[in-house]
Amino acid sequence: MRLRNIKGSREAVANDIYVIKEPEKLKGNWKSIFGNDNPIHLEIGTGKGKFITEMALQNPDINYLGIEKYSSVLFRALEKRREVEINNLYYLRFDAVYLLDIFAENEIERIYLNFSDPWPKERHAKRRLTSRNFLNMYDKCLKKDGEVIFKTDNKDLFEFSLNEVKEAGWKFKAVTYDLHNSEFAKGNIMTEYEEKFVSQGKPIYMMKICR
Repeated sequence: MRLRNIKGSREAVANDIYVIKEPEKLKGNWKSIFGNDNPIHLEIGTGKGKFITEMALQNPDINYLGIEKYSSVLFRALEKRREVEINNLYYLRFDAVYLLDIFAENEIERIYLNFSDPWPKERHAKRRLTSRNFLNMYDKCLKKDGEVIFKTDNKDLFEFSLNEVKEAGWKFKAVTYDLHNSEFAKGNIMTEYEEKFVSQGKPIYMMKICR
């Protein structure tokens, strides 16, 4: 899908009060941003922000961080952020490849990966957010009992991810090839993409994994 550029979005994102500047300086001390010791949940590839905004609204005792590397996309998420009065959601314009530059060991309790780029060409497999390279990074910043929740409409990516999880030595807590007709549907918050795919009758694949 072609990304539509929004003129001035880079500057707007850089100056927004809900975007963390110089995140490297907060490594090991992210709780200082929120002013409490509540668990931190991270969404990588936050898109236009529907999912993480609703999660933050429903769970005021959890702190949320959304990572998005495209300014034009994050610009839309920030529009949603300014519509709600909450103090448990901030964003980063950042590339997850450098995740360990900004998060210390045991700093994150949960990671959400929602409809990540499938990078369909085999030579780009390492860029997939569920590749063992990324799983190894998540392992370093997640708490001992932390988990990753992954949703996608792409069956090939899902089956690739199942194999990567096994190869990386992670454990499955939940797996379904049809989320919305499964026992795991209760309490599920949909993303913009998810709403679109469900309306088209497409199944949503989901896994919850831990170390």
